[in-house]
Amino acid sequence: MGQLRRGRAIRLLIQIALLAVGLVMVFPLFWLISTSLRPAPELLESPPALLPQHWTLDNYASAFAAAPFGSWLINSVIFATVSTFFILITSSVAGYILAKFRFPGNNFIFILILATAIVPFEIYVLPVFLEVQALSLINTMPGLILPYVILSYGIFFMRQNVMASVPDELLDASRMDGLSETGIMVRLVPRLLAPAISALAIFAYLQSWTAFIWPLLVLNDPNLFPVQLGLAQFNSSVSVNYAVLSAGAVVAMAPTVIAFLVLRRRIIEGVTLTGFK
Repeated sequence: MGQLRRGRAIRLLIQIALLAVGLVMVFPLFWLISTSLRPAPELLESPPALLPQHWTLDNYASAFAAAPFGSWLINSVIFATVSTFFILITSSVAGYILAKFRFPGNNFIFILILATAIVPFEIYVLPVFLEVQALSLINTMPGLILPYVILSYGIFFMRQNVMASVPDELLDASRMDGLSETGIMVRLVPRLLAPAISALAIFAYLQSWTAFIWPLLVLNDPNLFPVQLGLAQFNSSVSVNYAVLSAGAVVAMAPTVIAFLVLRRRIIEGVTLTGFK
């Protein structure tokens, strides 16, 4: 009886600790939304109130009126969608080949890809910039997208899922039935990897949607700015309107949050198949 009570007490303490950590993580999001819904004078109150005293949506209207916010959102959607499409193709094909084909240098190539996943993008951004400049793609949408067509982590992710979800026996049976390697890759493998593909799509989309350093380097035309870079234009050398900036940040964040809430089950299913159990 004492052990049962002790176990319940431990579980209760763990739940309380998890709830506390969850509140700490959610509070910045709550504060961002709260700031976006209050008039500017309330931002100067000390101590600040958790909730606005006078709720308003004027900050959202001001954000769209002060800058081409709609155009920035469209640019982000194009950038993230095209990037995600190519990442799914390159990661699926490379992951399948590395998982199911044996050839000289297979393990070396995989280790090399894994090593590049560890290196931050900021370390090799200069060579990438010089390459894009040599291709005359500076200040263009293809130049913005080019470094985001391959995701080394995505290749690792898909390789692990192919090894876990695509049995060799099924591939051999498909070959005996006359299905080509291309047919297996196009018709069979995506069906077996649907949860992993959904999870990778969210990861890739988030990576492109939240990109800032690369768009800042490669773009100088405001009409091509993605929303993350556009938000920086709300800052001035004199002052920052945090209410309008918060409203813009909420709009920029909303698509990714909604996508995560809709597809969170697919994300969890995909992650549990990568080997990190």
